[in-house]
Amino acid sequence: MTSSWSRALTQISPYTFASIGIAISIGVSVLGAAWGIYITGSSLIGAAIKAPRITSKNLISVIFCEAVAIYGVIVAIILQTKLESVPASQIYDPESLRAGYAIFASGIIVGFANLMCGLCVGIIGSSCALSDAQNSTLFVKILVIEIFGSALGLFGVIVGIIMSAQATWPAKAT
Repeated sequence: MTSSWSRALTQISPYTFASIGIAISIGVSVLGAAWGIYITGSSLIGAAIKAPRITSKNLISVIFCEAVAIYGVIVAIILQTKLESVPASQIYDPESLRAGYAIFASGIIVGFANLMCGLCVGIIGSSCALSDAQNSTLFVKILVIEIFGSALGLFGVIVGIIMSAQATWPAKAT
């Protein structure tokens, strides 16, 4: 008996791959949101010492970071609805394997896109807080850049939803 990656990938249940993809989607998205909030929040609190007026309006950066976690939750719910039960005789059929891999790939794409989006929004939010403390006219200009950074997470969600459309399980025998 030989061992290879292709053998390992075809012997692991597609439900395992799908479940790991769903977990990665939500887990890594929340990690990205938390990391972004950490970056933004620490700069916001530090800059608020010099200019307390920036605290309330710069909370939008924290909200953008939190939206990243919500993207992951939404996609995890969508991916969870893609799971269907199939008879034990059809678990390792090519159609079942493709469905499991599609959900897995979708979860990875959404999770890591949102991780990078959370970092991007967090760094831009940090810059926004520090810049706003120095010059209040820069807030709206940097906020526009932050919105573009937040769109990266939406792109990951869109690609994940498109990829999860490939997740079709075998029809049950009647």
